[in-house]
Amino acid sequence: MYYELATMTLPFGTAGTAATNVQAYATSADAQGELLGCWFTDIGVLNQMIVLRGFADLATLQAERERTQKSASPLGCGDIFQTLEQHSYKGFPWMKPVRPSAESGIVGPVYEIRTYGIKTGGVQPTIDLWEQYVPPREKLSPCVVAMVALDGPLRFTNIWAYPTLDARSKARADAVAQGIWPPKGGPAHLTTNMVSTIALPTPVSPLK
Repeated sequence: MYYELATMTLPFGTAGTAATNVQAYATSADAQGELLGCWFTDIGVLNQMIVLRGFADLATLQAERERTQKSASPLGCGDIFQTLEQHSYKGFPWMKPVRPSAESGIVGPVYEIRTYGIKTGGVQPTIDLWEQYVPPREKLSPCVVAMVALDGPLRFTNIWAYPTLDARSKARADAVAQGIWPPKGGPAHLTTNMVSTIALPTPVSPLK
């Protein structure tokens, strides 16, 4: 499964309009791919909308990226956003494709979006370690997706769902106490370029 993670910086007070426009753009007759998540940041860099879309193959993702680049109003928000970034990803091959909450049962409403830089040669070891360690970690909280970037610096992004911020803190502490997270040896493959964002679903988000 391939994914696009788009981040828009919005003027204060425009999130509702932007979310509605994103939904219309992503579900229009000429759209390709599937809208999976539409969040607004709560902790981290504020006033940002993060949009996750899924694609069956790379060609479809690239075609939709071209449509967006040529659009007079990318993501339906050309007259709203101040900045727009789009990044392409491929899901870790052993992970199930991301599905909306109604199908997967994965719900937040607190989502943590974490991106880690990967050292040269560290992509496959990271994928392998996560295949080993994510299943026990998911007994504490579900991993929505882990995916490696196809553009820009070597990095991967993972998204976790929690019912509350307190539940997030407890799950992370319990995972460390039980020795199931972080994956043993995993940090050796990562750079110090690490970013974490807490975001909440907008009303149009299929991941609730």
